[in-house]
Amino acid sequence: MARGEHGGRVVHDCYGRRYLLRNTRSDIAGRESATWLAWPPMAAVGVLQYGYGAAAPALMERNGWSLVTVFWLLAAWTVCQAGVGFPVAFLRERGWIGLRTVMLSGAVLCAAGVLALARSPGLLGALLGYSVLGGVGAGLVYAACSSTVAKWHPERVASQVSVVTGAFAYGTVPFALAAVVRLDGTNLEHALTVTAVLMVLIVGGFGLFFRDPPQGWWPEWLDPGQWALAHAPGRRANPPAIRQYTPPKALHTAALAVMYLILLAAGAVSLFDAAFLVVFGLSTGTTVGFIALAAGLLVGVNGASRAVAVRISDRIGRGRTLKLVLLLQAVAQLALALAAGTSSGGPLVVAAVLAGLGGGGFYPLFASLARDYFGDRRALEVHAVVYSAKALGGVIGVGLAAMAVMAWGFTVVFVIAAAVALASAAATSALHRPGLPNTLPAGSPAA
Repeated sequence: MARGEHGGRVVHDCYGRRYLLRNTRSDIAGRESATWLAWPPMAAVGVLQYGYGAAAPALMERNGWSLVTVFWLLAAWTVCQAGVGFPVAFLRERGWIGLRTVMLSGAVLCAAGVLALARSPGLLGALLGYSVLGGVGAGLVYAACSSTVAKWHPERVASQVSVVTGAFAYGTVPFALAAVVRLDGTNLEHALTVTAVLMVLIVGGFGLFFRDPPQGWWPEWLDPGQWALAHAPGRRANPPAIRQYTPPKALHTAALAVMYLILLAAGAVSLFDAAFLVVFGLSTGTTVGFIALAAGLLVGVNGASRAVAVRISDRIGRGRTLKLVLLLQAVAQLALALAAGTSSGGPLVVAAVLAGLGGGGFYPLFASLARDYFGDRRALEVHAVVYSAKALGGVIGVGLAAMAVMAWGFTVVFVIAAAVALASAAATSALHRPGLPNTLPAGSPAA
């Protein structure tokens, strides 16, 4: 046992993890406020992704853009949003960039992106503003919120982070409903301007109060050894990493490559559903009321399902839960393909709920797998590497998918998406913790 540089006691467990046991007034306040401070900014910036599909018809109407043009802007946004995760984690973990700086920068960039979409009818202005500035800004906020909550709740990272990242989706429900029902080319600029103002106030206002705990902080009232024993059943389902991996060493493992490919495929399908649901519903002749309901349910269930998936994975294991989520995603694509043949709103609503369940639950599971496979010390950076697969997923699931829809129609593309989801579910069988001897059978509980 030793004394930490920030006060408190430093202890280590049998896996070599370092715990700084401390419980000051500042610690208590930081821990109690972390989740509710992070929730509103995540909900605000989620509009840039999950609200875009609802606003797409109005953008096409006002600017005369084609379906392909509109959705390539979202694809480029996804590249910037997912791609900024690792640089932010790298700089944050080394103390080279402050947390509040990240949040305030994200607030300004997100607002600038929305304003560019509102006021620039030109494609270049929308690309540089919404896709680049807005994408980078959303990536900054997403990384800062999720990592801060993870640091303040080290004993329940998965459950707390799933609540915050879930807000990235279900926080968009009011905007999505309003956009489907009321948004058109005539009021688009006003609606987006108001959204930009609210975004900078919410993200910047809450971001001013963000702060991190000391490195390796752990609540002093919770003995880490007793906590590990109390969570033994969960540990058996999801045993801790064999050793601590740095991002370069993790990149040399087969596990990270498999995780990257699965997230790429699953992310592409999830993004396709969220981006195109409103346009798809309009193409079938479904009434606006049912389309709004389907859009709201998709993003709402997408966010809420993340916490549910984490709870299930604590009991049956991350890998098994991930496979179930991806199988559900495949079923949702077939349901959407069947809904293409009818203008009735019922099948669309049911398919949207299934797509939400299968399209959100896998995100927090990958964050948990990064810790279970590669250790806690560099988990934020390792997960950022895996999460970057979303960038390529956006190119495939939004940009190229828009071109495929124009060429083949929605039904064919939904069937292709079902096949992709099935392939990603099958690939989960190749997920094994790195560092185990090759003589262990594949079905071992430790795998």
